[in-house]
Amino acid sequence: MTPKVQTSLFKDVFLDLGKEILYFPLWWYSVGLAKTADFCLKSIKSMEMRLGLKIWIKNIFKPMFGQYDIPGKLISFFMRVFQIIARGLILILWSVLMLTFICVWICLPIVIILGIIINLAAL
Repeated sequence: MTPKVQTSLFKDVFLDLGKEILYFPLWWYSVGLAKTADFCLKSIKSMEMRLGLKIWIKNIFKPMFGQYDIPGKLISFFMRVFQIIARGLILILWSVLMLTFICVWICLPIVIILGIIINLAAL
């Protein structure tokens, strides 16, 4: 390699690295945040599908196992109410977890930069 090519190569590498470092915060809080929010929304919808909460709510007044007598209807109703409450709580906890994930995503670069500054000050 000639010295001119080496200089040009190092210049291009360092310029590209500088651009990436400067672009990172913009990406993190725009495209990255949008992708993270989309992931969390899809995860909540997926959890709702796995839990089948809409189906339980839709069928709350239908007797289970074709039991159309009074005790069968009562047992089915209260069993479904219990299932809806339990599955609803799971979905709420999952939603809170996903919201926490988004908050951590937003705060993480700030915490890292503060940690670096505090540790550099300690030196």
